[in-house]
Amino acid sequence: MLSSRRPSRAATSPRGDNKPPRQRLDLDARRAQLLALGLDLFSHRAYDDVSIDEVAQAAGISKGLLYHYFPTKRDFYIAVIREAARELVERSLAVDDVPEPAERLRTGLDAYLAYVERQGITYAAIFRGGIGSDAEVLAIIEETRSRFLEKLLAEAPVAERPPALRMALRGWIGFVEATSLDWIERHELDRASLRDLLADLLPEVVRLAMVHAGAAGAGAAGPAAETPA
Repeated sequence: MLSSRRPSRAATSPRGDNKPPRQRLDLDARRAQLLALGLDLFSHRAYDDVSIDEVAQAAGISKGLLYHYFPTKRDFYIAVIREAARELVERSLAVDDVPEPAERLRTGLDAYLAYVERQGITYAAIFRGGIGSDAEVLAIIEETRSRFLEKLLAEAPVAERPPALRMALRGWIGFVEATSLDWIERHELDRASLRDLLADLLPEVVRLAMVHAGAAGAGAAGPAAETPA
């Protein structure tokens, strides 16, 4: 005799074992989860290779809920880039407990390069302008550079902060960015060697900036006025 009971929904529905179980998170926790997921995805693959459907599935949420936090894929990507830049700055500048200035610099550079090594594609996206030359990505880049420049100016072992010093330090930051991009593509140096190269260059940059600042100041003052007889 056949049973009149219907099989339960759980027994007849496909389980979708490849989908993570859904979790209820508050707004801040969910946003943090999505940004962490984005950092992981975009650190290994380019923007065009990551789909919103994939992000939603990996997070265990619907695509509609993902769009509640980030209206477009671009918005999600910009938020991820901003979070990556924030982490890069915070990790690199978390050196105040290191007493010696030279060791502080090396510790900060080591943290910087460790982050670059781990988040290679994301780092390249930040400092190559992200999606083309997106204005928001460029603004994130400039904010990042400004944070580093502010720290370098504060730590510079000189009594004055002339324009030549600011320009030279800004150039050193650009050098760090360029060599880091080359390093993650070629890996021709180990991390410690690149760190030491960058650290040894900075004092010379500061010295030359101050030499040229002095020369510029002397030139601006003009020849000494003659004393009347």
